[in-house]
Amino acid sequence: MNRILLVLALIFSGGILQAQELNATVTIDAEQTGQPNLQVFRTLEAQLTEYISQTKWTDKIYKVQERIDCNFTLIISNFESDFFTSTLQVQASRPVYDSTYDSPIYNYNDRQCNFEYIEFQPLVFNINNFDSNLMSVLAFHIYTVIGLDADSFELNGGQEYFDIAKQIVNTAAGSNFAGWKATDGTQSRFRYNDALISNVYKEFHDAMYEYHREGLDLMSEQPKMAKQNIIKSIATLKNINDRRPNSYLLRTFFDAKSDEIKDIFSGGPNVEITRLLENLNRMAPTKRSAWSEIRF
Repeated sequence: MNRILLVLALIFSGGILQAQELNATVTIDAEQTGQPNLQVFRTLEAQLTEYISQTKWTDKIYKVQERIDCNFTLIISNFESDFFTSTLQVQASRPVYDSTYDSPIYNYNDRQCNFEYIEFQPLVFNINNFDSNLMSVLAFHIYTVIGLDADSFELNGGQEYFDIAKQIVNTAAGSNFAGWKATDGTQSRFRYNDALISNVYKEFHDAMYEYHREGLDLMSEQPKMAKQNIIKSIATLKNINDRRPNSYLLRTFFDAKSDEIKDIFSGGPNVEITRLLENLNRMAPTKRSAWSEIRF
């Protein structure tokens, strides 16, 4: 009987693991506080790791190899009693077909991530209520990551997740925390999500699919065509930039992709890159050092 129960437990736990969307790591960096070894930081790190990894965020089943690799680094600069001043760095990647390479799809530095927390308090997220700024911020980024990952595999595949992120924005907008409203600056969660769901930026989703599914995933079989498709996807982004120069959405894209683009076009079969370089330098002039390493 015990053996049967053990087998059933292993089968059940395996199913749970396959259901999860994220393969997440969480790091609390509290060096700036001058007290980085306080127990409260270790407790929070453990709680967040458990919550993010064990929560089922969608109704889809993910195989273990399909889980999205992502890193959350919470950098705490100050805390007083239960109020923490912090920023959050979120990075995520997706695997490339027939390779061991993971392609970065998200690199977001959230500078509006202050929150309240008492050690060992239950971490709660309810999409219909605002219970915790920290949990709402994390959920926003999680659904955005899931959406971008889906966009990279299926044309407009991420729409439902960007809509969920919008619901989180709307629910949190009534709070006193920054990042949720149109008045909170040009580099806010509101602005990023607004771009993802706006028709003004609809070609972004086309470019995500073309860049990854018709570009990177084709690289092992038809590298020249793959590079040409990636060039086309960059040209698609250029159309957005012509309408909305220096948009936060495109800046975040190139924060994730600049090193990868440099590497793609610094080896392999030759393709025409004159227009590519013009587009890259126009859209992401702060990455000129990377673009200058593209040699042919």
